[in-house]
Amino acid sequence: MNEFKTILYAVEKNVAWITLNRPEVLNAFNEEMTTDLHNVLKAAEKDATVRCIVITGAGRGFCSGQDLNSHSGTERRSLKESLVRRYNPIVKRMSSMDKPIIGMINGVAAGAGCSLALACDMRVMAESAGLIEVFIRIGLVPDSGSHWFLVRHIGLAKAFELATLGDKVDARQALELGLVNRVAPDDTLREETAKLAERFAGSPTKAIGLIKKALNKAVHSDLDTILEYESYIQEIASLTEDHQEGLKAFTEKRKPGYKGR
Repeated sequence: MNEFKTILYAVEKNVAWITLNRPEVLNAFNEEMTTDLHNVLKAAEKDATVRCIVITGAGRGFCSGQDLNSHSGTERRSLKESLVRRYNPIVKRMSSMDKPIIGMINGVAAGAGCSLALACDMRVMAESAGLIEVFIRIGLVPDSGSHWFLVRHIGLAKAFELATLGDKVDARQALELGLVNRVAPDDTLREETAKLAERFAGSPTKAIGLIKKALNKAVHSDLDTILEYESYIQEIASLTEDHQEGLKAFTEKRKPGYKGR
């Protein structure tokens, strides 16, 4: 039974499908939805049967960012407090999680919604979808990790352009820039995303988690540090059941049956 009011959650074939469910506002974040998202990510992380996670949106939008109408009162709120308490923990959990996370971008991903998409490990984007660092349009700066992800994915010059001009990036441009991994026709988006997710779900999950940690560490480390870290995590990977299964399948000339252990 789904226990979240603003999130749809289902596990199919070892894949957790997390669907932001406020379609009437293009899945804009309010207080409740950020809480639900953090809690559902925590649940998926702890569930041993989940070996890949997909995040998407209900209706025609992925996520249009913060719901500005949810704070329409005259009292000024602290955006710093909101980020530290609500958004940053989500991005940190996604980044540190050992399981692969796929963003299925089915529609517009704007503001914090764009940051959420960029925080995923891979992104599959519908042909009609778009990414927008919309913050500048209301005199704000990108947040929820967007500065870090943009520079990492596309370099300083292009990151500056997208962050300061706030132009929409369509699916073709996003693929060319390296902001997304794949683009799919709208009517086959879920099917193609499911194939990718199920491939991850059948892979050696612990090795993928170690690779994710090493790549994140490599962004701000020198070669000597990474060489040392690789030797450390390789030892961990070598002790997994999946490694033993991979070796056995290789010698027996069959497809391995990884269990994520």
